[in-house]
Amino acid sequence: MARARIDDGTGRAAVRAALAEGSNASRDIRAQAVRYTLQLLAEQAEGNTLEVRVPPFGAVQCVAGPRHTRGTPPNVIETDAATWLALATGAISWADGVATGAIHASGARATLHGHLPLL
Repeated sequence: MARARIDDGTGRAAVRAALAEGSNASRDIRAQAVRYTLQLLAEQAEGNTLEVRVPPFGAVQCVAGPRHTRGTPPNVIETDAATWLALATGAISWADGVATGAIHASGARATLHGHLPLL
């Protein structure tokens, strides 16, 4: 069963709160903000070529191209919640995140260049 969609008002409020409070934001606020921005990514970059993981809060498949259906995906991006929210809101660029090692990307299609920022 599909997860319920987070409405834009609730999601944007969670993102604002998570950014304003930083590491002091509650786990629930950070989780809501991450899940909302992952939802936006999946809607704006539809597909199943790339899996984006932000443990422990969520993961989505996105970006058009060859479909992945079983086992470990060949194209994976993983990062922490703070880095993900910075990417999603444009506070850091994709290139800067990769260069600092805050983003772990594996696979020939493991990039979100051109899909960020989301907000």
